[in-house]
Amino acid sequence: MAASLLLLVPALGSFLFTFGTGVELIRFASLRAVLPGGGRPEATPSVEWGAALRDPGVLWPLAMDLGLVALFVLQHSLMATALVKRWTTSCFGVLQRSFYVFCTALALQLLMRYWQPVRHGPLLWNACTEPWDTWVPLICFILHFIAWLVIFSVTLIFDYAELMGVKQVYYHCLGMGDPLALKSVRAVRLYSHLRHPVYLEFLLVLWAVPCLSLDRLLLAGLFTTYLSCGHSLDQQDYLYLRAQLDKKFLVFSREEAAYGDLLAHNGPAAGKES
Repeated sequence: MAASLLLLVPALGSFLFTFGTGVELIRFASLRAVLPGGGRPEATPSVEWGAALRDPGVLWPLAMDLGLVALFVLQHSLMATALVKRWTTSCFGVLQRSFYVFCTALALQLLMRYWQPVRHGPLLWNACTEPWDTWVPLICFILHFIAWLVIFSVTLIFDYAELMGVKQVYYHCLGMGDPLALKSVRAVRLYSHLRHPVYLEFLLVLWAVPCLSLDRLLLAGLFTTYLSCGHSLDQQDYLYLRAQLDKKFLVFSREEAAYGDLLAHNGPAAGKES
């Protein structure tokens, strides 16, 4: 039992590292692109497209960024194949999911840390000039805030402790086996069809920016293609998602109604004691 509990240490470490990577992703994908002074590109209207695409100062950063995205895509896809899963399971056992999540977060950290912005290239659009320099960035900020709020709210439906690999180790310590084996057939079917549970929200974060530079176009275009290739939900999946969401809201509404009845009968002091 003690040896099994020690497995929680790397699992929780992977979870914390992934959580920190998610916070850094918000800065990289949203704050840096939307907020003034956060690294937003500056317009260079004198640069023509033909000259820019022949400029080594533009091509080299784009080549570096392309390599970083390719590294992330290869890691995220190859490690999800059945062959690699069997190999990592034989090596790491119940920590296989935690190892996969850690490698994904590490690849994402490399992408964000070594990303090369194209600072002197042309912009596909630029709404950071008057009279749009206040309203368009503000609208983009609101859209990004809503998108990230939806992303975090998806935890109402999906079991993120399981997706991060912590639940597998916890169930192993209790001798309950693989938690995925306890899922319904409809849930397993949904997981097999879904590349990412927040597909549309990530697309909004990638494209809703006041200034679209060449490196941002590369990032948004490649990830849009990658996410679209693995997003194959059908009507049965959407019906299952709707049923799960309605079930969660029903649970929360019942808890809120019960708490309201408690306050009505016993007063605020009882609510504080409970």
